[in-house]
Amino acid sequence: MDIMENRDSNQETFGSFVNGTWKTGGEKRALVSPVTQKEWQTLYLATDGDIAEAIEAVKKNPLKEMTAYERAAILHKISVLLFHHIDKLSELMTMEMGKTLKEAQAEVHYAASYFSWFAEEVKRVYGKEIPSHFRDKRLYVMYEPLGAAAIITPWNFPIAMAARKVAPALAAGCPVICKPSSITPLSGLILGALCHKKSIPKESIHVLVKDGKKIGDALLAAPHIRKLSFTGSCDVGKYLYGVSAQTLKKVTMELGGHAPFIIFDDADLEKAVEGALIAKFRNGGQTCICANRFYVHKKILSPFLEKFIHKVRSMKVGDPREKETDFTHTLHSDSQAKVRAHIEDALKKGAKAHLGAKKPHEPEILTGATHDMLIFNEETFGPVVAIMEFEEENQVIHLANQTPYGLAAYVFTEGLKRAEHVTSKLEFGIVGLNDGAPSCAQLPFGGVKASGFGREGGSSGIYEYLSEKVISQKL
Repeated sequence: MDIMENRDSNQETFGSFVNGTWKTGGEKRALVSPVTQKEWQTLYLATDGDIAEAIEAVKKNPLKEMTAYERAAILHKISVLLFHHIDKLSELMTMEMGKTLKEAQAEVHYAASYFSWFAEEVKRVYGKEIPSHFRDKRLYVMYEPLGAAAIITPWNFPIAMAARKVAPALAAGCPVICKPSSITPLSGLILGALCHKKSIPKESIHVLVKDGKKIGDALLAAPHIRKLSFTGSCDVGKYLYGVSAQTLKKVTMELGGHAPFIIFDDADLEKAVEGALIAKFRNGGQTCICANRFYVHKKILSPFLEKFIHKVRSMKVGDPREKETDFTHTLHSDSQAKVRAHIEDALKKGAKAHLGAKKPHEPEILTGATHDMLIFNEETFGPVVAIMEFEEENQVIHLANQTPYGLAAYVFTEGLKRAEHVTSKLEFGIVGLNDGAPSCAQLPFGGVKASGFGREGGSSGIYEYLSEKVISQKL
């Protein structure tokens, strides 16, 4: 992958990316692909010196001196470069985490869209004059870069989650230090190198790779790092939020989900089936907005189930490197354990399995689910559909809201009045109304309750990296 100057296109050695250079002085680690179970790359973990160098570097901020149009031009170039390397980036993600090749390519498109979007949004960060109640005063509001940002990303969308955070930060004029998941470090490293290649100042983007809390704690302890954006588990999010309070950082938290998928008796079944396939099985069910609890109206459960089972059975389970594969044979170890536990628990408590899945990565559909089952109380993060039937509208709204999480929910109905009522009552930050894929760069993304706070993407995403300044001028 010829994306770094003066590096071999078949590079097999990586380290942290700091001040525009690869750091290979730390502990050496062989990376084993979950797809092949063989060693395929070498990684050097960040040293204390690498971490300190990155934290010191972001005290300088050349981005702040650039005009919005200069930053926009750089972001557009990064977007184009991502498309240029889509094949190699997709292969990298597939080998690193087991994502199917077709979904990896879709992820690169998704990542690129955030650079394109914020390249335009940065031109529309308007100040304003506020009418004054004094004749001899003028009141203004303006926006400035918040400061350096720490970005911590998960393994399941290693390029897209980084892009969704890095793009608005750079657009706003904030230097960033990224810590990718230790499971998928190369994807984050390559994204950082790509950004640097397109004229981002060397002080403005750094990627640190290392296990454990050491990097995170160092970033949080630095008072000049004014922003933290984290995507991951609720428990880790709470820890980071607490530590961030010590330096009063502005925080964005995108945490766990437990999405309900509600299908009413007036729904278009074809749309509902297609929406369910996307919302449940994307990335093998390993997404934060993955549909985890299916509520299907009693009147249409049988025809929905027939159509859904037929569709799922027609999908291919296999090697993620093959273009025809729909379900990867590679799942995260935690996902495998959850899938086994949830299916076994559901069957013991009376659920019926319809596909007879033999392995955790194979899709399964369960009917007769109840709220005393693990699968209706925990996020599965795997390709298992658990279905409960319902009859009353208010009943299903109550059941859907019976979770501490509030990231995404899905509703399928052709009734306008019902759609308005149900979407207004659901306690979730994102609602897909007859839509199984309610996420795009143009929309703000984020949840409520235990799913976190703050928004990424959309017209509000850039303001997570800006501070508001008021000027009161006496004439």
